[in-house]
Amino acid sequence: MTTDMTTASTEKNIRVRIAPSPTGDPHVGTAYIGLLNYIYARQRSGKFILRIEDTDRTRFVPTSEQMIFDSLRWLGLSWDEGPDVGGPFGPYRQSERTAIYKQHSDLLLESGKAYRCFCTPEELEAVRKQQIAAKLPPRYPGTCRRLTPEQLQQHLASGKPYTVRLAVPPNGADLTSSTTFRDELRGEITFEHNNVDDQVLLKSDGFPTYHLANVVDDHLMEITDVIRAEEWISSTPKHVLLYKAFGWDIPRFWHMPLLRNLDKSKISKRKNPVSLIYYRDSGYLPEAVINFLGLMGGGMPAEINDGTEQFTLAEMVENFVFNNIRVGGPVFDLTKLKWLNGEYLRKLTPEEFFLAVRERVFGDSYLRQISTLMQTRIETLAQFGDLTGFFFSDNVVPSQEIFLPKKRTLEETLAFAQDQLVTLEASDWTHDSLEQALKKLGEEKTWSVKENFMLLRTIITGSATSPPLLESMIVFGKARSLDRVRRFLDAQKKLASQKK
Repeated sequence: MTTDMTTASTEKNIRVRIAPSPTGDPHVGTAYIGLLNYIYARQRSGKFILRIEDTDRTRFVPTSEQMIFDSLRWLGLSWDEGPDVGGPFGPYRQSERTAIYKQHSDLLLESGKAYRCFCTPEELEAVRKQQIAAKLPPRYPGTCRRLTPEQLQQHLASGKPYTVRLAVPPNGADLTSSTTFRDELRGEITFEHNNVDDQVLLKSDGFPTYHLANVVDDHLMEITDVIRAEEWISSTPKHVLLYKAFGWDIPRFWHMPLLRNLDKSKISKRKNPVSLIYYRDSGYLPEAVINFLGLMGGGMPAEINDGTEQFTLAEMVENFVFNNIRVGGPVFDLTKLKWLNGEYLRKLTPEEFFLAVRERVFGDSYLRQISTLMQTRIETLAQFGDLTGFFFSDNVVPSQEIFLPKKRTLEETLAFAQDQLVTLEASDWTHDSLEQALKKLGEEKTWSVKENFMLLRTIITGSATSPPLLESMIVFGKARSLDRVRRFLDAQKKLASQKK
């Protein structure tokens, strides 16, 4: 066994967690961080906890939580405690813990480590614009921190809404003017307090922000190691200050390098599919996806399996070395993932391969939905494939003669297709929501319903004739439909660059 035996590994009762937000399809980044937490816990006979951070009610998607459960289990990641399995530190949904956050917010107010802020959104926006105009970093200026006791009581008596903000010790105060914490991959990191905002801890609706809920939950759930993405490094001083304000022990922090596109930009849905649902429904094997994510960062020794870069989840638990992780962002290379998936497909027996195709491409539920759309549109069963090929094809790119409306230029059409993509990303995946959103877009951009829907039809199906468009997209699924529009736009960009 070649696992790293850090100080943490020799301790008892190691507890780690992931805390995804149910705001849409589960993200590959969630699986990446989930895998690392899973390995860390299993190497140390610790506990791996799943917590749902659902306090952002404006972006909450009711179906997302179950998709998180399903996709993580599809990858073979199981948790010891969570909303669906219970545990001694529940509840594990933050929306069910609001009384706990209010109680701890009150403790900070009583100790003077936090204060009430009565500034309105309009006032805050005005200040932000002034700071940007003055080329200053946008931050809260501490207006309500200077309220007199009389002003405070007057606001409270009038029932004026307020948030609760962290009182960051200012530079020049008796307390230290900076916060230093240790990152297990990077060493000590110091932030001056003039770069740390008086962050909102409790919103006016009574729900906590990420910062308060994160620290309170991690402490109460006895989390020993916080393993998360490096984008949270800038928030860590606020969390350290909160731990100190409460008088609590600070956990170890491991900030993992962000997954990157080939151009080194942060992985995003604009350049790569990031939905785990997409990879599952597009026929990637879970073993290949989890293997691919395990390659990120360099924690697996090169000599494992003779350098083939193919290994199981059990082999990752046996051999992964956390101290070998490179902080440079690992590249999420789809070409390599496809190659790796092909290698795993060829390892299947003929029967296993048949069953995999049967389940993912020609599953009964999928075929039943497609058949319902086709029954009134064909005259022989042999015609079934003629109008449904796009449901089973991976790459559908229509020719310009098909997708370009007669009265539109190519530039106008591609710009509108980009608008369609943005609209579809934000829409609920139901017939009424899609229809209303697309029609509204057409009205705003002065595209007729016929032009609007015909363009989308050709992008999704590759043809001007198909089963009902919106019904077909619902069957095809949101993740794959969005990917098809992105592929269309990428293909047109490549064609344009080749002509220059």
